[in-house]
Amino acid sequence: MSTSDNHTIKQALNEKEGFQIWWRLLRPHTLTASFVPVFVGSMFALTEDTNFHLLLFFAMLLASMLIQSATNMFNEYYDFVRGLDTEESVGIGGTIVRDGIQPKTVLTLALTFFGIAILLGVYICIESSWWIALIGLVCMLFGYLYTGGPLPIAYTPFGELFSGFLMGTVIIGISYFIQTSAITAAVIWVSIPVALFIGAIMLSNNIRDLDGDKKNGRKTIAILVGRKNAIKVLAAFFILSFILTAAYIITGILPLWSLISFLAIVKAFDVIKKFQGKTMPIEMMPAMAATGKTNSIYGLLLGISLLIDAVI
Repeated sequence: MSTSDNHTIKQALNEKEGFQIWWRLLRPHTLTASFVPVFVGSMFALTEDTNFHLLLFFAMLLASMLIQSATNMFNEYYDFVRGLDTEESVGIGGTIVRDGIQPKTVLTLALTFFGIAILLGVYICIESSWWIALIGLVCMLFGYLYTGGPLPIAYTPFGELFSGFLMGTVIIGISYFIQTSAITAAVIWVSIPVALFIGAIMLSNNIRDLDGDKKNGRKTIAILVGRKNAIKVLAAFFILSFILTAAYIITGILPLWSLISFLAIVKAFDVIKKFQGKTMPIEMMPAMAATGKTNSIYGLLLGISLLIDAVI
């Protein structure tokens, strides 16, 4: 591809130079998948235990976001190595294929982020339990295996399941445990809608990349069921999340304040609308961004509702 073509794509994607190159590498629209679970799990703990450890909260939040960022970098690196990313690819940082950053630099940065997350994990373990170390290492391993290793999880129909469970249920569970030294059935139930929203981010990514992924031999859910049905599955993720939230409010697992999380329904409708009738990846970028915002709105409002319940 010519330099002028590459410039045209960068312009169409509104990709800027300087610090923005490194910011795009983090794929900031996906970082809600690491912030929301820590926030929700910690706020749920606050409703049951007023002895809240603020430093543990921030350490867990930073470690989670570093692992998510490193996973995104591994994705960028290994998709480039396997020839899946090109200058025309959208939804990626483009740091290697469009900005000319050396692949080794991206890999080194990912490993550095993992290293910092491990140091934060040591502090968390000292203040809570060393069982957290084992769970954290498993999460980091799957973060690497998502696009690394002989059979990347992202190339299978299980990407949404693994990302939702590990980044949703597991992270919420850890965030709750380090504050309360316990795990309850209630916190596991509350984690399910959040896990579905995180799975929705991955599914929307796969809907957008369906054609390119199919050519490269991936077997994602979007490829197996087709784009139209995949959009229906995405809608089902949203619907089930809100149904579960309503059930938890009715049964008392969540406070009445959690009704404010239903404001995210408007954005969820917007996601489906933005996907419908679109076939080109660049056309579906707004839908992808809207999915991340839906997760942010739901998770932030759910966490705030728990905080309100805790302090009132």
